[in-house]
Amino acid sequence: MKLTLVKVGGAIVEDEKSLNALLDKFARIEGLKVLVHGGGRSATKIAEQLGVQQTMIGGRRITDSETLKVVTMVYAGLVNKNIVAQLQARGVNALGLTGADMNVIVSHKRPIKKVKMDDGTTQDVDYGFVGDIDRVNSDLLADLIAKGVVPVLSPIGHDTKGNLLNTNADTIASETAIALAKHFDVTLMFCFEKRGVLRDPEDDNSVIPTITAADFPTLVADGTVSGGMLPKLENSFAAIASGVKEVIITQADAIDQPGEGTKLF
Repeated sequence: MKLTLVKVGGAIVEDEKSLNALLDKFARIEGLKVLVHGGGRSATKIAEQLGVQQTMIGGRRITDSETLKVVTMVYAGLVNKNIVAQLQARGVNALGLTGADMNVIVSHKRPIKKVKMDDGTTQDVDYGFVGDIDRVNSDLLADLIAKGVVPVLSPIGHDTKGNLLNTNADTIASETAIALAKHFDVTLMFCFEKRGVLRDPEDDNSVIPTITAADFPTLVADGTVSGGMLPKLENSFAAIASGVKEVIITQADAIDQPGEGTKLF
């Protein structure tokens, strides 16, 4: 059976008009489905309002204990439950989950890593309460899905020792798609504000229609794929290599339009 897993980024979920349009189209997707959401921009905004200083290194958030409180409130609470309520209003029987709920996603605290800085030097970085995924309970998720439930996953994991962990939403989407591939024919869709992977970031019409695993290193080397798009494609090709049927990167308002965006294989 086909299952569509859609990951939506923070730029979409924080804008009411964009989110409503996305959820309208998500509700119309036929068959089995899962939604994974981010919310980083909303977390940053609320952290600033609360006076919780934010530190970003290499585009990734350093999650100290106070920031963990903020992201948990925003991701698992405000953003997740708003999406669930909006889907219920559209006739979709959604269930909002963190990784801790029913032990659905188990992560471990990311160890200190050497990170290449913008000036070319390397630095040891402690990301704090950030999780790297160990396993996804696909059997449990598949059982819920078979009962007509649409899981809505927030980017909060846990380590089974009582600690919540801020976990990258793209990675949650990729790892969940991989785990569910043993139960379903999974299409993984990353949707955001652009029409797909662009050859020229300033030209919305420069969508690259297809990218293969062989093309990927060249696009990284020549700078076409960089910044936040780089981990998105890394996650995508990891998913394909592990059994996901296809990955599509597209604009949020095109998730119900086959052929739009960039297809990876």
